[in-house]
Amino acid sequence: MNNTENSNLSLISFFMLWFGASISIAEILTGGLLAPIGFKNGLIAILIGHLIGTTILILGGVIGIKEKLPSIMSTRISFGLYGSYLFSILNVMQLIGWTAVMIISGARSVNQITKILWSFDNITVWSLLIGALICFWIVIGKKGWKKLNLIAVSLLFILTIVLSTVVFRNSELFTKIPAGNMTFGTAIELNVIMPLSWLPLIADYTRYAKKKRDGIIGSFAGYFIGSCWMYVIGLGAAIVAENPDPSAMMLAANLGVVALGIIVLSTVTTTFLDAYSAGVTFLNILPKLDERKIAIIMGGIGTIIAVLLPIEQYENFLYAIGSVFAPLFAVLLTDYFIIKKNRKLQDNLLINWGATIVWIIGIILYYQFVKFDFIIGSTVPVMIITSIIYCLSWRVMSGWKYCKKSQDCCQ
Repeated sequence: MNNTENSNLSLISFFMLWFGASISIAEILTGGLLAPIGFKNGLIAILIGHLIGTTILILGGVIGIKEKLPSIMSTRISFGLYGSYLFSILNVMQLIGWTAVMIISGARSVNQITKILWSFDNITVWSLLIGALICFWIVIGKKGWKKLNLIAVSLLFILTIVLSTVVFRNSELFTKIPAGNMTFGTAIELNVIMPLSWLPLIADYTRYAKKKRDGIIGSFAGYFIGSCWMYVIGLGAAIVAENPDPSAMMLAANLGVVALGIIVLSTVTTTFLDAYSAGVTFLNILPKLDERKIAIIMGGIGTIIAVLLPIEQYENFLYAIGSVFAPLFAVLLTDYFIIKKNRKLQDNLLINWGATIVWIIGIILYYQFVKFDFIIGSTVPVMIITSIIYCLSWRVMSGWKYCKKSQDCCQ
């Protein structure tokens, strides 16, 4: 596909895409985890954490805009061809995992509604239906989802208004002291990690930007506004009703059948991005395959996992994503924006051992920093330290590369 010819996504398209992606059950449920620190502190953590996380997310998107490269393929700049293969496998695994998490979470919420409305209780059926709709979303392609996303996001915006009304009309929201224990640093981390979970795929979409500012402003505003809003709704629901599940809130608002449709729609618009990008990532290893067909297969695998495995408990899953991809993109962003020596793909570079070693050090640091519970979380200090280590060591390790022709890339 010629990315230059297909660079036709506008600012509003990016806003709709990422606003729709952020309106999800996963975002609401994660916001509900912040309830132990109370509404005021939770709101502060949401805004600070999302400002940090979304800014880092957009930096990854800028590389896609400038180089017209998918996210994982851009890692070849720092890590080489074989390095990108490793990250492709890891990214496909986490995207399939997210697909399964979103499908089962959506299916459980829908099932809760149908049990009350029609006494129909079958999570498997709803998982299969949601999975089929996700695959359909992939089939219609980029031109199709540009149009459908406008309709979907308009409907999802109504959802946010309804959920907000249910949560904020309760006067106990600002006075109730929630149960449980959580530090402010942990709350920040749970906010930073969510936007960073999109980092390995944002460039899959920003590479189609008409203009640089369209991709940057549209993506930042869409995700930041939508995700913060979802977190606040989940936080408020967990404090007031001790249940952040959106199905319960919508039933309380007497939405009935409408609630069912809204939950299915929000799950599809978010999970489509995971399945589609899993297909795009897989093409980094086998580029001759059809992008859309592979994405459909990935959606099918995610659906099967959702049906067979109880994967909806994903807090540790978020930490695992942060541990792998935060130091990975710390190295790439440092290479691209600070060192500026390697800004293009080097066809002969197979693996950069120096960058790989720094990445592994970053993973080790992440799990150590989680124990310390810093007030700004673990991801930010790990990315900063990983970046500093790479800045200080890249000259020394500049020859630690395995290439097809050493004289072409090991300078």
